[in-house]
Amino acid sequence: MASTHSNLDPAQADLTALKGKIPLIGLTGGIGSGKTAVSNLLGELGAGIIDTDLISHQITAPSGEAIPMIAKAFGDDFIDSQGALIRSKMRTLVFEDIKARELLEQITHPLIQQETVKQAMKLAKSGVPYLVFIVPLLIESGSWVQVIDYLVVVDCPEETQIQRVMHRNNMTRIQVENILKAQTSRNTRLAAANSVIENEGKLDELKSAASKLHQQLLKI
Repeated sequence: MASTHSNLDPAQADLTALKGKIPLIGLTGGIGSGKTAVSNLLGELGAGIIDTDLISHQITAPSGEAIPMIAKAFGDDFIDSQGALIRSKMRTLVFEDIKARELLEQITHPLIQQETVKQAMKLAKSGVPYLVFIVPLLIESGSWVQVIDYLVVVDCPEETQIQRVMHRNNMTRIQVENILKAQTSRNTRLAAANSVIENEGKLDELKSAASKLHQQLLKI
């Protein structure tokens, strides 16, 4: 979500129209911290969930909106036989080439933002008590910090993140460590948080923490 601090992206400016009408909660954390697990629990408790990472996957899936533009910009060898983005190949390229990353963001970010606003407006009308926006790089984006009312950070030790992502994504330790280096530091995230959810992997503890957080968010 590239943006300057003083100039909100149009889609995010649309979200500011919801400010004061419904609490806007940002949920972030490093890769492998367990953002999805926490958001699923909040969703079960009645929250409106908008997952920007899921939207990113949808627009780069077979027949996704971003696929024709990605194929044109990067070549057909970045698209698999089903018509989806080869994410591992693109991930390698954008970590090595900042220009490639910027080009990919120019294609994907406007589409992600449009869908984010669309889902938020729909959920806001549905009667949910608050909206949760899952944004992996929320801290890195100046504009998101201005849009949300409250920031929740999901946290766990770095070694736990590494092991989870290696197992989940079939990646090497070096690949995961490179992703961690590209993200904002754990300390920076924690310093910005209004609430921190510790996720060491024990589901009962996570459920309890999510339930307490839900009660806090209902009071905003």
